[in-house]
This record gives sequence, structure tokens and C-alpha cells, in this order.
Amino acid sequence: MSQYIYGKNVVYGLLVKQKPIKELYIQQNRQDNTIEMLALKQGIIVKNVDRKFLDKLVSGNHQGYVAVIDEYPTYTIDEIIGGIAENKIPLLVALDALEDPHNLGAILRTAACVGVDGVIIEKNRSVSLNATVAKVSVGAIDEVKVAKVTNLTQTLNDLKKKGYWIVGSDCHKAVDYRQVDYNMPLVLVIGSEGKGMRPLVKKNCDILVKLPMESDIGSLNASVACSILLYQIYSQRFPL
Repeated sequence: MSQYIYGKNVVYGLLVKQKPIKELYIQQNRQDNTIEMLALKQGIIVKNVDRKFLDKLVSGNHQGYVAVIDEYPTYTIDEIIGGIAENKIPLLVALDALEDPHNLGAILRTAACVGVDGVIIEKNRSVSLNATVAKVSVGAIDEVKVAKVTNLTQTLNDLKKKGYWIVGSDCHKAVDYRQVDYNMPLVLVIGSEGKGMRPLVKKNCDILVKLPMESDIGSLNASVACSILLYQIYSQRFPL
């Protein structure tokens, strides 16, 4: 199946990386023809259309550029694990029923920056890889492998048998995230917006960590919390 990917930087990134593009729609009368010329050099079909046409194709801010591509690929857990270098401490991120594509896109972006080996989402309870995710990730969607699983709890149990430790982010009965040694094969679990991790997922975590709060605001955005934890892991594994 095909899907629409939009936004100037996103489309430009696809072209620079020479990702397959079936068709490219560009709003008429663009002053900058860099993207169009790059697409034509790669033999991509370019169609100049009016803004109303693009507005009907996608609902987000397309900035005058919409590309038609195949659906983003997903991987099996074994494929992700098999691609991890032998001298690297594995790091995976599992998202428990995350629904906001902006959060998924932001998490993929941070994951790419710190060298996460793969992100795990559930088939029926999480947002999928779509145009909004691609736009927010600013190209990271092409760099970070994503696995879609049927049952996250079972997947976590299988990973534990393979030697992974499961660290979940939670506000209750958890230790300060700065107290944990992350130098081990790790799966960082981030819960859904508002509800956090489901009880069964939380039960299967080896360690629960929390971010200290000076305010009673409740909790941080899921992607912000994930970024803080990932950089804590990174700073431990690659100290100055």
C-alpha cells in the first residue's frame, strides 16, 4: 500500500537519501526549485498542482510538497536484535499504547540521536508509522528500526529470557532514574499519554524509575520523559 508523506524538509530528506518515491506533488509557482530538480534527476514523476489539491491529499502542513511512497517497513524483534553489533550494549524502547503520532515522531528522533537499536510498538494499541510521525521525526523514521508486536507483555518476557532488563517509567513506587546502572542489555518502557503503563506491562518490569518533580503538575509529556531517560542512559554508557 502507498501513503502520503509531506513537508519540505521531509521530502527533501527522502530525496537526499534516494528513498523510493512513486510520485511527487509540488505546489505551483514555487520560487525554490531545488526539490523538483533533485526529483527529476532521480527519474521521479513530478506533478505541479494547486494548493487546494494538496490540501485534499493531506490534513497537515504540507508546505507545498507531498510525496507518494510505500508504507514504512517494520521489522521483527529477531531482525532488530540480529542487527546489533557484538561490541554494543543493546538498547530498545518499548511504547505501551502510545497514541499521539507527534510523541512517536519525537521519540524516534531522540532514539536516532542516542543510537537506540529499535523501537517496539503494538499492532492494535499504538499509533502507526504515518506522515505525521515522519514529519516530526525529521528523517529518524528511516534510521530507527520499528517492530510491531501483537502482545507487548509477551514480547517483554521473551526479551527477558534473552538477557534483557526491562526498565519502566512510572510515577509510583519507583526509584529516581539517576540511581540505576543502565550498563546492561536494556528495554526502556514508556507508557501511554495520561494513563502510563498498563498494570500487566508494569508488573513485568524489572525496575521502575521516576523523574523527580518540583511541581505538582503531574507528569511530563511521554516523548520528553523518554528523551530524558535515553540521555541518562547515553551519559552512563559514554561518560566524558
